[in-house]
Amino acid sequence: MPDDVPLEEPPRRMRALIWSGRSTDPSGPHVWHSLRGWEVLLAVATLVPVAFIVPGDLPVTEKILFAGLMAAILPVYFLFGRSAILTEDRRRGAVYLAVLVVLFTPAAFIEPSAAFALFGLCPQCFMVFPAKPAVGVVIALNAGPVVRFLVENQGDTFNFLSVSTIVIFFSAVFGIWMERIMRQSEERAALIAELEAQRAEVSRLSAERGALAERERLAGEIHDTLAQGFTSIIMLIQAAEAQSDPARHLSLAVQTARENLAEARALIAALSPAPLDGSTLDEALVRLADRLREETGIATAFSLHGESRPLPPPTEVVLLRAAQEALANVRKHAAAGRVEVSASYGPETVALEIRDDGRGFDPAAAEGYGLRGMRARVEQVGGTLTLTSSPAGGTTLEAVLPSEQPDQGA
Repeated sequence: MPDDVPLEEPPRRMRALIWSGRSTDPSGPHVWHSLRGWEVLLAVATLVPVAFIVPGDLPVTEKILFAGLMAAILPVYFLFGRSAILTEDRRRGAVYLAVLVVLFTPAAFIEPSAAFALFGLCPQCFMVFPAKPAVGVVIALNAGPVVRFLVENQGDTFNFLSVSTIVIFFSAVFGIWMERIMRQSEERAALIAELEAQRAEVSRLSAERGALAERERLAGEIHDTLAQGFTSIIMLIQAAEAQSDPARHLSLAVQTARENLAEARALIAALSPAPLDGSTLDEALVRLADRLREETGIATAFSLHGESRPLPPPTEVVLLRAAQEALANVRKHAAAGRVEVSASYGPETVALEIRDDGRGFDPAAAEGYGLRGMRARVEQVGGTLTLTSSPAGGTTLEAVLPSEQPDQGA
């Protein structure tokens, strides 16, 4: 994976997405992603005291002032608080919370029922600030009701202070807990995003590797079939041009062209190789040897050792392609007088050997695509390829493959 692929967003951006309810998860936001619940709580907590105080016995002036102070909390939230929460603007958030304290404190002095609004106001503190400064703002919000009670000395002081302490304590505990949950949620969201990005990258790389393997396979198929067929056609036409009676060579060229067409159709339809259709591997090898004799006049012989038996299709294809490539090299390079093709069936292996008496070469210097592709094919099915050659001693190619393919599900 490239080092410059971004796997996660900056924390600020992540928190903004979480609080705003916009998630990178296409299945929808998680339960902690939305502000709507907190906004509904804030609206209910501030408007319920107003609904109860309006029909009460307070003077009209105090009712209007109380209702105005409590109702002003909502516009302040939407003008300052919401944007401060979404952008994590601490300075703007501090102004927002200061205005809340300024609005709520006189309302609490006017009517004790204003304390109900603390259920909606306290969570706002933890949404704007980290836990410790948020607790300080919670204490400031609770100071108004406490001072009013102490000044007027109404009721049971111990019970009131106990309730206020419990409110502050549980606000702090809940706020700290909520902050930790949010932090874990952010980390998990970032981890999920990273895992999804890595999974997409793995999927992309797997697709590219599969496409590359398929291209290599097709390249080998085309080289071993169509390219060799075209080479044979060209050689036969050139031989026909040099003869007074070109009929024989032209007939072979036409036959080769037809077989090439069959190979092309087999490749397109993803069928088994045309030379094996309706015949055994041994019969296909005999035909290849006969074709070489007909095209070049080289003496060819085929021998069978052991008891012939059906082989797995991948094994037959590899052996057939190896024979095609080896005989094509004999035709083009060896200038041989005789070629021997043999198939040997052992208890657990099958071997193909092709030997010619032509001019050899240095195997270490051979860098052609055909030999590389042949070796790769053999090794893919668990076999070995041995090439022996010398400038004056001809060439021997031996491919040994397991006669049974390993269980792919093991």
